[in-house]
Amino acid sequence: MSHTFGVDLRGMIDLLSHHLYSSPRVYVRELLQNAVDAITARRELDPDAPAEVLIEPSDATADGVLRISDSGVGLSEREVHELLSTLGRTSKRDDLGFTRQGFLGQFGVGMLSAFLVAEEIRLVTRSASGGPAVRWTADASGSYRVVVDDGARAEVGTTIELVPNRDAEHWLSADMVRALVTEYGDLLPVTVHVAGEPATSGDLPWSRRSDETGADLTERMVDYGEGLFGFRPFDAIPIEVPTVGLTGVAFVLPEGVHPGTRQSHRVYLKRMLVGDGVEGLLPDWAYFVRCVVDSSALRPTASRESLYQDETLLAVRDELGKQVRDWLVRLDATDPERTSQLLSAHHLGIKSLARADDEMLRLVERWLPFETTEGAVPLRQFRRVHGTVLYVPNVDEFRQLAPVAQAQGIGLLNAGYAYDVEILDRLVALDGAVAARQVRPGELLAALDHPEPLFDSELRSRLAEAGGVLDRHDCEAVTRDFDPVSLPALLITNVAGERKRDAEEISDDADPLWAELLNELVAEESTASQQLVLNCRNPLVRRLAALSDPALVELTVESLYVHALLQARRPMRPKDTAALNRSFLELLNRAVGDR
Repeated sequence: MSHTFGVDLRGMIDLLSHHLYSSPRVYVRELLQNAVDAITARRELDPDAPAEVLIEPSDATADGVLRISDSGVGLSEREVHELLSTLGRTSKRDDLGFTRQGFLGQFGVGMLSAFLVAEEIRLVTRSASGGPAVRWTADASGSYRVVVDDGARAEVGTTIELVPNRDAEHWLSADMVRALVTEYGDLLPVTVHVAGEPATSGDLPWSRRSDETGADLTERMVDYGEGLFGFRPFDAIPIEVPTVGLTGVAFVLPEGVHPGTRQSHRVYLKRMLVGDGVEGLLPDWAYFVRCVVDSSALRPTASRESLYQDETLLAVRDELGKQVRDWLVRLDATDPERTSQLLSAHHLGIKSLARADDEMLRLVERWLPFETTEGAVPLRQFRRVHGTVLYVPNVDEFRQLAPVAQAQGIGLLNAGYAYDVEILDRLVALDGAVAARQVRPGELLAALDHPEPLFDSELRSRLAEAGGVLDRHDCEAVTRDFDPVSLPALLITNVAGERKRDAEEISDDADPLWAELLNELVAEESTASQQLVLNCRNPLVRRLAALSDPALVELTVESLYVHALLQARRPMRPKDTAALNRSFLELLNRAVGDR
């Protein structure tokens, strides 16, 4: 034996108000949607039928109810019973044999949204197919009444009356209704009057190439974007995806924003606003663009406040991303100065795109400044001077090595920021290995001069006396002559030492043959993971070679190590912090003792 589901209308209203719709304000959108659908259906039968919606707010009527009347197709008595009083039916258009194209509603719960602000809904309708006018009255308890009243309405169409809830009168007032109609329905292709005054323009702002003042589309859209968003866009890009009936404008933000900033686009569906915070319309890299679009085929969610994430939306996202990217290419070809301004403001998004797009890579190569030993210069200019781009992938390491590299006439690039290494790898993939190469600190060490033998011998003797100090920090001393003279020491990673240490760890768990092979490969390599490169031109280092007090030698060497560690901006381990405190304390004690 089969049974039908029972529906608790109060429970449904609670579900709509707390879980489906974000605010009671959507009732205006749903009523407008029903009215426009009804007018669309009538014009399928009679293209010359009137297309208007009249709204009388509650504070403009004698009985304090809100009335909305439309010149749509209307409903017969049978349709009232079957469609208005059955939850989930997707409205009259299917029963009347019309396709969904051109209709706004989908889910058959729009009328219920009126109960978010009303305790009773009254409807009077006359069908375009003939028959008498019908009254339908429903309350929030779940009961409804249908009465045939041929004198209730003479014209074809529908009038809905909302009796406000005790705490919802403000939602039905003239100022609120007018604001909501303008927000949701300003672009609707029907005339909507609120309290006798037009509240919609019915025009897509981007549809006309120029206006009566002669302003072209781009200029006019920049003005439109400024009024809409509160900032003057860097540029306005016309966008179009004919397969989903999408037209609109993409506005480029005038200033940089964080890449994690939530995308928010203003989306209309068949000219009814879906929302002004819709996400997912553009690829993630285009976070610096805000769109205003209208579409006839994208699918809204049940709340009609966002878009359904389906294959159609994914295709639209790819196509709109391509159009923004094509605009970037055109801008690069026609206006280099503005291209440079754009990259300065939105370099992260464009760098992200350049990782996989050759033309964007060339744009970045030509215009985007990178931090180098010669200042901020574009990659192409740096390559023109140095040939191969030598880079380090760490910001702190670059800042430590840059003064030394610059003094030796070596061009070095900082690739420690987001996407830099990936862009350089992409450049190598296109132009060959000669395009760019990562530089290890040890390579820079090899380019430095060796000190004079006599001084080197004296300095190494002092360092041997303080060997235990550096052993505690897993470090070995290296002597070199280099500029700048003001830099006493560099602390660099010893790749060979790290390799030997890794080999020893692996050999502990490896079979004897493999362990012996590993040990032979790294037998001659240093075990220290760090190298303290002492600058033999620096006065402090030269003074170190002349010291005779072993304790003072140890203190000086440890102070040099701590200084180099801080200059390298490396994390301080507990023993490094202890060394810092100890060296300062010993220096202070000696200074006080000298007095």
